[in-house]
Amino acid sequence: MSAIGTMKGPGLHLAQFAGDAAPFNSLSGIAAWAGDLGFKGLQVPAWDSRLFDLKTAAESQAYCDDVKGMLAEKGLEISELSTHLLGQMVAVHPAYDALVDGFAPPELRGKPAQRSVWAIEQVKLAAKASRRLGLSEMGTFSGALAWPYFFPFPQRPQGLVDTAFDELARRWKPILDVCDEQGVNLCYEIHPSEDLHDGATFEMFLDRVGGHERCNILFDPSHFVLQQLKYLDYIDIYHERIRMFHVKDAEFNPSGRQGIYGGYQNWTERAGRFRSLGDGQVDFKGIFSKLAQYRYSGWAVLEWECCLKQPEDGAREGVDFINQHIIQVTDKVFDDFAGAGITQQEINRLLGIA
Repeated sequence: MSAIGTMKGPGLHLAQFAGDAAPFNSLSGIAAWAGDLGFKGLQVPAWDSRLFDLKTAAESQAYCDDVKGMLAEKGLEISELSTHLLGQMVAVHPAYDALVDGFAPPELRGKPAQRSVWAIEQVKLAAKASRRLGLSEMGTFSGALAWPYFFPFPQRPQGLVDTAFDELARRWKPILDVCDEQGVNLCYEIHPSEDLHDGATFEMFLDRVGGHERCNILFDPSHFVLQQLKYLDYIDIYHERIRMFHVKDAEFNPSGRQGIYGGYQNWTERAGRFRSLGDGQVDFKGIFSKLAQYRYSGWAVLEWECCLKQPEDGAREGVDFINQHIIQVTDKVFDDFAGAGITQQEINRLLGIA
């Protein structure tokens, strides 16, 4: 049995593997495939009806029990629900309306206000489904209203960023309150193209939702490599809010032609690229050590994204990679053998205390 503070895993985020062909077109099929590889948990995309019926899960304990039972037979469990594409639609700048419409039901396309209202309700349903599934964490994106203005030229009008974050908080606060009612932590993946993309922006948002207990972080170091942010320091600063972990690798190789902005190049030609586990530059030994130090006991979930390698190869290699990095946290002090029992009176004498 693992000691308290040992993370669980390996888990697999299913979004990049779901498809229209077997075994990837049903939860049962993809679970059998993942279980055979050695995964222990599945992070389920709540928006993908091929794998999961969100509305039914929010309303039916029997449905949730059936899902859990089917996975248990394969040696698996749900690690968390993912609501990333739903969260993206909570707040969309008009510049991205046409691109984000593809995430929405056909009847809501071209109707940004209705799309946002629908997305908010979907995330609330996912919180209710999480409770029925016995889950305590749920992943999401914040969406973005200010992202087109991330570079401060042309000069941003005074109050533009404040107004964007005020509105972002107004939309998310009721969702956070529902999460609180359901006993679920909402974990924002800190991610470029989201308004919550680093520590400063997370703090701006957290302040506006009143330091909400359910406002937490999904930590994915690959996005920090691409931003050149010190991700080990990030864990030191925000470890009390880190409740989910995507194990994803990346590399950053700037040149005389491009840096963090990527020069509008495709993924294979960018200075910053996502890579399969072990093929990039992320210091996972440091990360797993930091998380063990702070007794992170959530899941280590592989999110496979790579511009070079086949996904099935990345998944197979990822199982061993995560297993090799999970630290079984000890409840012993290594030099206890040299300790000597001593009374308070003797301690006082050692310190010269009368």
